[in-house]
Amino acid sequence: MYPNICQIGPFTIYSYGLMLVAAFLTSSLLACSQAAKDHIDPETIFNLAFVVFICGVIGARIFYVLENIGYYLREPLEIIMLQHGGLSWFGGLALAIISGVFYLKKKGLPVYKVMDLIAPFVALGQAIGRIGCLLNGCCFGKTLIPIQAYSSLALVVIFILLRFLQDRPHKEGEIFFSYLLLYSLKRFIVEFWRVDNAFVFWHLTLFHIISFIVFIIAITKLIIIRRR
Repeated sequence: MYPNICQIGPFTIYSYGLMLVAAFLTSSLLACSQAAKDHIDPETIFNLAFVVFICGVIGARIFYVLENIGYYLREPLEIIMLQHGGLSWFGGLALAIISGVFYLKKKGLPVYKVMDLIAPFVALGQAIGRIGCLLNGCCFGKTLIPIQAYSSLALVVIFILLRFLQDRPHKEGEIFFSYLLLYSLKRFIVEFWRVDNAFVFWHLTLFHIISFIVFIIAITKLIIIRRR
């Protein structure tokens, strides 16, 4: 683990926060570049990325705090200590989608078309973020299994697959729901090697169940889109 990158006077640069910033900048700038190729205003996409990022972090933190509410009731100041880790992706995903849809509708942009555009770069951002988890020592796996690194590599593969699909003819919504399908499948499998989440039902964690639900929603939507 390497939670602190360096310290400059009273200020500490944390690896977790640094990777979050790197993830946002990399994914948003690449999404803006892709937007220009698709004749969509890059500035609008960057603003969307910023809104989604902030709301995603807030949603992820809220979900994580609720998961561990007993600890945070005893240590309420820890709620704002993001440098210690503690973001739950599905919570962030939910609030990010809500805020993103609201923003796109307000701007009068096609929701599925834009979500298809940014989905691959969200996966890439996650891959970078997981390196932060590895350095910080959170989201850990069983003994001697660097599950954060495996998860990061899997997300890079998802990014490549989505970019491959993105450059080929597809219906609106296919890329976004393919991302949800691939990510939920990845998370369901990876969850068997993680030991930081308690079992809730038959050797399954809460995130097994959420992943299964998201997978079913995604595959159902893909079938509907293909038949439309």
